[in-house]
Amino acid sequence: MSKLINCILNKDPSCTPVWFMRQAGRYLPEFKKIRSENQDFIKLCLNSDLSSEITLQPLKRFNLDAAIIFSDILMIPYGLGQEVKFEKNKGPILSEFNQKIFLKNDKNNFIKRLKPVYEAIRKTRKKLDKNKSLISFVGAPWTLAVYMLGLKKNKNEIDLNKLKEKESELKLIIPKLNEYLCTHLENQINAGADTVQIFDSWAGLIPNKNLHDYCYIPNKKIVEFCKEKKTPVICFPRGINKNYLPFAEIVKPDCLNLDYEIDPFWAKINLKSFCLQGGMNPMILLKSEKEIFNEVDRYLTIFKGVPYIFNLGHGLLPETNPNILNKVIERVNNFK
Repeated sequence: MSKLINCILNKDPSCTPVWFMRQAGRYLPEFKKIRSENQDFIKLCLNSDLSSEITLQPLKRFNLDAAIIFSDILMIPYGLGQEVKFEKNKGPILSEFNQKIFLKNDKNNFIKRLKPVYEAIRKTRKKLDKNKSLISFVGAPWTLAVYMLGLKKNKNEIDLNKLKEKESELKLIIPKLNEYLCTHLENQINAGADTVQIFDSWAGLIPNKNLHDYCYIPNKKIVEFCKEKKTPVICFPRGINKNYLPFAEIVKPDCLNLDYEIDPFWAKINLKSFCLQGGMNPMILLKSEKEIFNEVDRYLTIFKGVPYIFNLGHGLLPETNPNILNKVIERVNNFK
């Protein structure tokens, strides 16, 4: 059993596993080289050899307890026939949602389109130390729907008029997305992934009255599926603040990833029956070593004696110096 799984399932507080969201990617020079030669991001995710190589890059550099497959949450809309492009400084751009195309999808075709992702997991598992976990992931239905239906007004705000206008479509596509997400996870688990993380990156944009239907219930269905597959599952409902508590009570994941707006003291007291992960602001890693170590120590001290995985409250930033991660990992591993 890996250190990560032991912490999540056995709630073992004696060790603190460490890995980072977006550890495979944009801050590493070896990734930047591959990326410069592969401009089409979706094609890069579908290149099983390169995807596996990128997944393993941070493990070659750092003493991490888990690899997370190099992929993207938007592989799901791609697998369902929606065009997905990534434009520099703009992020993902999706073609207009077509309900007829969406409803015509079948699981065999979906699996066929995403087969290279499962191949990448197989290749990675073969090369990965058996004591290290291999994490697969999905975006939660709401977060995917935000992209698929173009619901955002700007970076931190939902278009409430559009949300109202698309309500009937949302009620139709969220259950369907749940089905395809479970299919995608089943194939990732069968290929060798031993842990799942569900990213509900835009959960914080959901109006309170819709949290139950758009966030809690869809996440709960995926969590229940993972538990049926005897695969530990981490949920990351980013931005929902103290609604982490009802989320945890309803969804019942094995582990909760905290975002950096959550007070770690509050989390330790209120979410004490769960394994907890992350929380630290990735911006801290751009500061002086003294400031970085003070914040690392603060999180480790707060969560001492409880099952805790060291990670961040969001993904690593492109400006992060890889050398500082070595020092952070060493500090986590030597913390008494």
